[in-house]
Amino acid sequence: MSILKPFRNLPTLFVAITLVSMITGLIADWQALPLLATVSYTIAYITGGAYGVKAAYESLRAWRIDIDLLMILAALGAVIVGAPFEGAMLLFLFSLSNVLQSYAIGRTRRAIEALMELRPAQANVLRDGKNIVLPIEAVQVGDWFSVRPGEAIPLDGVIEVGQGAVNEASLTGESLPVSKHVGDSVFAGTINENGSLDVRVTQRAEDSTLAKLIQLVEVAHSEKANTQRFIDRAEQYYAVGVILLTIVAIVLPILVWQASFDSAFYRAMTLMVAASPCALVISTPATVLSAIGNGARHGVLFKGGVYVERAATIKVLAVDKTGTLTVGKPQVTDVRVVRAGLCEDELLQIAAAVEQKSEHPLAQAVVREAQRRALTVPAVSQFESLAGQGVWATVEDRPIFVGNLRHLTTDNKAVAIEHVTALQAEGKTAVVVVEKVAETLCVMGVIGIADVLRENVADIIQAIHQAGVPHVVMLTGDNLRVANHVGKLAGIEEIYADLMPADKLRLLKELREKYGAVAMVGDGVNDAPALATADLGIAMGAAGTDVALESADVVLMGDDLSSIPYLIALSHATRRTLVQNLTFALAVIVVLVAAVLGVGLALPLSVLGHEGSTVLVSLNGLRLLGFKR
Repeated sequence: MSILKPFRNLPTLFVAITLVSMITGLIADWQALPLLATVSYTIAYITGGAYGVKAAYESLRAWRIDIDLLMILAALGAVIVGAPFEGAMLLFLFSLSNVLQSYAIGRTRRAIEALMELRPAQANVLRDGKNIVLPIEAVQVGDWFSVRPGEAIPLDGVIEVGQGAVNEASLTGESLPVSKHVGDSVFAGTINENGSLDVRVTQRAEDSTLAKLIQLVEVAHSEKANTQRFIDRAEQYYAVGVILLTIVAIVLPILVWQASFDSAFYRAMTLMVAASPCALVISTPATVLSAIGNGARHGVLFKGGVYVERAATIKVLAVDKTGTLTVGKPQVTDVRVVRAGLCEDELLQIAAAVEQKSEHPLAQAVVREAQRRALTVPAVSQFESLAGQGVWATVEDRPIFVGNLRHLTTDNKAVAIEHVTALQAEGKTAVVVVEKVAETLCVMGVIGIADVLRENVADIIQAIHQAGVPHVVMLTGDNLRVANHVGKLAGIEEIYADLMPADKLRLLKELREKYGAVAMVGDGVNDAPALATADLGIAMGAAGTDVALESADVVLMGDDLSSIPYLIALSHATRRTLVQNLTFALAVIVVLVAAVLGVGLALPLSVLGHEGSTVLVSLNGLRLLGFKR
């Protein structure tokens, strides 16, 4: 790679040589130094036309005619009519615009290369109680490796020992470090900022999230936008038309008006330059690739240019509830004490002691809340799980039940039912904590558990509306009561609940017929069919999720809903830039052609106007590299 690195800048070097040689030739003409002028212009034509000749030759071999051939013919025509400076200027500006287009691609590729450099080539693998340094390609799934503070994480894995803060900005675009604990996933190419970690490998080097990201961006470069596809199809026919028009512009004045060959040929060359579609052809890829590069730096991966444009056409956004609007993990939201003389922490401590041996998600939520409050959880004995009811256990010689009241009769059941009903009305699951004293059951308290909304969801939904999406709906398999509660908090009025996967597909088709183009946002696993069916599938929190990378059109590497209004705003900015570029490029062609035919516009002005417009639309497209919402 290091040997080839100097050759990457050859196009830019050739543009610089072309400029210097062109100016030297012009000065030599003024000073009447014909030999120096000839040598200088020859160098300018070789360096300025090298890539154009190569591209034109490849096109002709494929029986195509494109703008590269037009530019080479126009430059040679300028030499024939005695205007070598104009031809050199044409090749210089055309090469410059191609370099600017390549810059948009290069910015993204350089970002990816920098990402690859973040991933160390070796890992400190733990085997037989010893640290062994191995190339990452030699590390197998199931191996353990250690990461010290400040080191880059070499492979995808799950933390088995330790905790710390990991900077995932290179992968997700999130600038703040993410707190990681035992059981959390970490990804190759991210930085362990503090804390020592022992990690179990879950993906080989070639299958890591980073490797998939690199491949995804490379594929996006080859997937053209709709506008670019249309222009690519029209370019050949247009180029043939320009050549025929040029031939007519040479022959017709000579046959009809007895014009001299030199004057007819000069005007025809000027007309060829004026009518060539350079700005039209170059402006679209420069714009779209700049948008793809910008999105990649912010953790938004478009799987092709077509999806950059399509996001701006979305009329309705369908959002999954669990794991998308909510965090996807139940949390304790309420601890309500019923028995007098008991505090919240004591109630939670007793409940966590009983639940610590259960694998049920609600039980784990209670245990996590006790850990969060740094409560000491006592040991239990005689643990018994009753399917569909709850669990019994003995906590410090006290029989305790945690579950629902459906099958129990207690002395204060009415009070407990009031709390349970109130929590259920808020879309929460209520579990009761009951102690058996002698032969009497007494409710100690009620704990409310729910899958809570992500932070600032209501503001993000409003931002999505402001970004240009008039309708946001929620699709969920959860019950209507919970769905309505979550929808109210999120600011979503149109809610569809109790849905099976097939129901989601049916509803997406109905929404498309009712509103127009529909986008689906999901977590990339159970929503895969809907993501694939929608006009635009958006998978969020997809770092390390194979299904999301395969089924979605846009992948949000970070677990952050705020990326959605960003990608929609970026898409609208891209569409506006495309319209600006295409309108400007067409207007310049019309004005230049009219000026050539009407007032005999000189070749230098035609070159300057046409290729100047090409450079301008390229620069306008490159502005998207710095887009911020």
